[in-house]
Amino acid sequence: MAGSNQTPYYTPTSKPSPSPQLFSSWRRLNLYCSLAAITFLCCACYYAGQLQHTTTTVGLHHSNIASNCFSSQNTTSPVFSSSPLDFTTHHSAGDGARGAVVPDDTVKIYPPCDVKYSEYTPCEDPTRSLKYNRDRLIYRERHCPEKSEFLKCRIPAPYGYKNPFKWPMSRDLAWYANVPHKELTVEKAVQNWIRFEGDRFRFPGGGTMFPNGADAYIDDIGKLINLKDGSIRTAIDTGCGVASWGAYLLSRNILAISFAPRDTHEAQVQFALERGVPALIGVIASKRLPYPSRAFDMAHCSRCLIPWGEHDGTYLIEVDRVLRPGGYWILSGPPIHWRKYWKGWERTKEDLNAEQTKIEKVARSLCWKKFVEKDDIAIWQKPYNHLQCKELRKASKNPPMCPAQDPDRAWYTEIETCLTSLPEVSSEEKVAGGQLEKWPKRLHAIPPRISRGTLNGVTSDTFNKDSQLWKRRVSYYKTVNNQLGQPGRYRNLLDMNAYLGGFAANLVDDPVWVMNIVPAEAKVNTLGVIYERGLIGTYQSWCEAMSTYPRTYDLIHADSVFTLYKDRCEMEDILLEMDRILRPEGSVIIRDDVDTLIKVKRITDGLNWDSQIVDHEDGPLEREKLLFAVKSYWTAPSIQES
Repeated sequence: MAGSNQTPYYTPTSKPSPSPQLFSSWRRLNLYCSLAAITFLCCACYYAGQLQHTTTTVGLHHSNIASNCFSSQNTTSPVFSSSPLDFTTHHSAGDGARGAVVPDDTVKIYPPCDVKYSEYTPCEDPTRSLKYNRDRLIYRERHCPEKSEFLKCRIPAPYGYKNPFKWPMSRDLAWYANVPHKELTVEKAVQNWIRFEGDRFRFPGGGTMFPNGADAYIDDIGKLINLKDGSIRTAIDTGCGVASWGAYLLSRNILAISFAPRDTHEAQVQFALERGVPALIGVIASKRLPYPSRAFDMAHCSRCLIPWGEHDGTYLIEVDRVLRPGGYWILSGPPIHWRKYWKGWERTKEDLNAEQTKIEKVARSLCWKKFVEKDDIAIWQKPYNHLQCKELRKASKNPPMCPAQDPDRAWYTEIETCLTSLPEVSSEEKVAGGQLEKWPKRLHAIPPRISRGTLNGVTSDTFNKDSQLWKRRVSYYKTVNNQLGQPGRYRNLLDMNAYLGGFAANLVDDPVWVMNIVPAEAKVNTLGVIYERGLIGTYQSWCEAMSTYPRTYDLIHADSVFTLYKDRCEMEDILLEMDRILRPEGSVIIRDDVDTLIKVKRITDGLNWDSQIVDHEDGPLEREKLLFAVKSYWTAPSIQES
């Protein structure tokens, strides 16, 4: 019944009345014929589907033919398999499996890549980046390979790779075999970032400007602004190190995206992800950050080495775009408190004073107010609207207000040296773009972008229906994959086509976080709505690689991704990218049309994933099906074996 040539059900709407003498015999004949016809049609559908999709079946037993023919509307049994998938983890360092695939002439087999690609980041490749302009760190931006350069092999995990520690233990510990880099333990030894202890790394929670630990540092911030009342939910950490600031904010119900370039330290972002903390490879250079306007309640830089006062304040102008009205920018490290630290920073008083003067000038030009400066921390606040700002700017027009544009457009979009206008308000007390509820009410409240009618075709009714839909869908997922509801099995999740964030919203009570992707090709840009709900995400085209390391995610969810990218890019390239960023023994849930999923499954078989196609939550008559899969555990060979 899952095949594309499904015979439609026949329902007669009228029948001629039989004569009385023929009624009894006709009734018996009709009953027998009906039963025979129904049985024939059902089984014919089944066998037709089997003949058409023989190569996609996984272990169907003859004893299940009848039950599949007459499956109930609410069944969770797989359409193409009778044996359930094993979603649990089993493997640790020393296991011998290294990507063995049972040959099948009907399936294209994707071999393991060379071990030199074990940390391959296609769009941030250090070798390719050297071809680009080093001015303003442009060479560290995304520079993706040409299609002819795409790898058609599976990225190996390093030898000895183990399943990461479970959260919250992972915040403090990571296996050395998973991220075999000791550079930071030497370079940042006195700053308490990271320590190497036998077969693992320990993260004490320190940082360049918080040697006493991120927890104490955040407590200091909390004495200056309110971090407890739910008004601050989303944050961004620029130049994040190993993301200890973001890691310790999580216990305060504040969700931070941390980013840093792929640089000489090799593994800053990789360490963050291994710890179970949201992070991306990224840099502020010539392109907008891949986030919508008015996304973050708080932005942070702790000795991030970004020249905020240079290039006409371009980098601070970009922070202003993504900062929510009334949001805070926090700066610690040079040049803040330079009178105390100038000797240790090996810079002159005059140089540091000039740097801070430039930053203060740019902040004033953006109409920010200096909220507080105490000891090592300085905080500025963005205005709630631009009414007063426009009056003040009649005297000074540097930077100018940006011309009419889409402030949420941020996929390969050039940074402009102009101030992004906030939505109009009627009075100084109003918040531009709409007042947000405090967390956790923010999650289920109608987002202002929807209530104000700024998203084409998305209404409050759309939002409410979508919320109910995903509540039901996530509940169904947990009946098929019972590990999804088990604390500790998954931590880092990716939603490849998030729409309004319904998948993530229904997992907020679990010890997981979800990176919500709004594809650059999506008809409606909904990422701003996702942030207004207190969730996080980024833009991405799945015709290209994601700005993250291999083995980032424990579970990947893909709703209609392959339908969206049909005729745009190759299905196998998207699946190879999914395989790159998925951990060994990580799980996948793909929703799409049944014919599309059959093609997907042929490729996942070649990737050595264990997979099943399962009925839609509304039953077997829906053309949309679900593919549940588990990536096999395998690693690169040991040095002795290679």
